Amino acid sequence: MSHRPERKAKDCLNCGTIVHGKYCHVCGQENVEPKESFWGMVSHFFNDITHFDGKFFTTLKILLFKPGFLSAEYVRGRRMSYLNPIRMYVFTSAVFFLIFFSMRDSNSQFKITDDGGPLTAAKRDSILREVLEDLQKSSGDSNLLMKKSILSDTTRTITMADLLPYDNNFNVVSTWGYNYRDRKEYDSLQAVWPAGERDGWLKRLWNKRALHLKEKYKKDQKASLSNFSDIMMHQLPYLLFVSLPFFALILKFLYIRRKEFYYTDHGIFSIHHYIISFILLLLIFMWDYLDDISGWAIWDILTVITIITWPVFLFLAMKRFYRQNGFKTFLKFILLNIMGIIMAILLLVVFFLLSIFQL
Repeated sequence: MSHRPERKAKDCLNCGTIVHGKYCHVCGQENVEPKESFWGMVSHFFNDITHFDGKFFTTLKILLFKPGFLSAEYVRGRRMSYLNPIRMYVFTSAVFFLIFFSMRDSNSQFKITDDGGPLTAAKRDSILREVLEDLQKSSGDSNLLMKKSILSDTTRTITMADLLPYDNNFNVVSTWGYNYRDRKEYDSLQAVWPAGERDGWLKRLWNKRALHLKEKYKKDQKASLSNFSDIMMHQLPYLLFVSLPFFALILKFLYIRRKEFYYTDHGIFSIHHYIISFILLLLIFMWDYLDDISGWAIWDILTVITIITWPVFLFLAMKRFYRQNGFKTFLKFILLNIMGIIMAILLLVVFFLLSIFQL
């Protein structure tokens, strides 16, 4: 609420409606003088912040200690005392991914690494034998001959990176069907094959993309894997967001006989579940960080407890929100997790394919 004086005129400055009272009954704007002092602006800012903080912590406390209660309150229409679920989802997901990507950049366990160490004599001999076997099949292969020359030179120290530019088999993704060398060979073979044996549009699209990546990253395997990892990781927020309506759809299917619950009600329950998931994951990150600093076993115990708490929260939330007995809730809890895993796998495949075409 503003402390500025109320306007004598009764027309709303926002929508023009005649105001009865201090607030417009159409758009909700407060009918006060538009001119605001600097101190008033600062006070307004801090009032908004503390108002948000008060709602956030009240909502968080209920989410953590009364699973399912907040979703039920929202469906009943009791909403002003709590932070809007979408706003809370945006806030918690933003904090989660900010910390997640910071840890990924600073922690080696999230990175694709390659020690690039020199090949041992035994490893060198093993690779050389494979090259000689391949040369018996393709005696004129220039790449195999170059690999043979490098491996045979015992006066120099070599690594796998020295051989990678001459590796005919390396690719970020494999071609579909025949192992083509490059796009030129693919196009020429497709042109001479009978019409009935040529690739369809989907297979042709995949093979051309695979061969493009083979040519693009042939000399830098580490870069290709690192780029692909970065793309996949940055797709994660979108994957989780897209999975939300599907998660709600599974709940709608499981409780299809409960006509009093609309799809949006399942959506609110799903949003609250995702918020809890973000919070529990942040706790796991914190326990892991403290474990790295201190090495105390207590952090490992807390990590296990937090992981166990995750499904317990979901079960209790389902029981309270949908108001069914423990046995029915447990069966639907199991089905929800099975169907959720299937959904996650399918979405991962889709986002994997999208990441391939962004490389």
